Amino acid sequence: MKKIDTTMYFITDSTNYSEEEFLYRVEEACKGGVTLVQLREKECTTREYLVLAEKVHEITKHYDIPLIIDDRVDVALAVNAEGVHVGQSDMPVSIARSLMGENKIVGATAKTVPQAVEAYKEGADYLGVGAIYPTTTKVKTVLTSVDTLKDIVKAVPIKVNAIGGLNKDNIHILKDSGIDGICAVSAIMKAENPCIAAKELREAFNELQQN
Repeated sequence: MKKIDTTMYFITDSTNYSEEEFLYRVEEACKGGVTLVQLREKECTTREYLVLAEKVHEITKHYDIPLIIDDRVDVALAVNAEGVHVGQSDMPVSIARSLMGENKIVGATAKTVPQAVEAYKEGADYLGVGAIYPTTTKVKTVLTSVDTLKDIVKAVPIKVNAIGGLNKDNIHILKDSGIDGICAVSAIMKAENPCIAAKELREAFNELQQN
């Protein structure tokens, strides 16, 4: 099984940022200790996605952090990203896996135990489960209970991350859930200092795991 550190999974949101500011925030997050970066662009053209992915990949490679492309296997392959993430309405995990190959990371979104088991059987390396809290991103969210999260952790042998409105002040709800890490968008992306925000969130999660 691939060694993937999902402890602090950072998902980008370029809304309302210039490219320069966006790339600066991604780099600051990398400096702050994120362990995975997912580039998520829902409203740009394929060409725009490719250009931005190449620029983000230059940053993540410098910090030795895997880059995951949301949804688009073609973009992931084109920039030789380390992986792709597919949601329930995206390409099936099994097809994403066959296209990406065995050596790349394939992640999937799961909101129920059956979805989680199916994704695992089709070749997913990790799962993003949520939303735990309502989010401010443009992605449609359906809330997932912590009890369901715990059931998913028990149901599959791959890494499971919680996602959705999480920040350093509210992740206590995840205590004893058995998850491998947390995913954050706004808590880092919209922070005054993304580097400090990433560092504090990672420290808060590590503390949660130890207590």
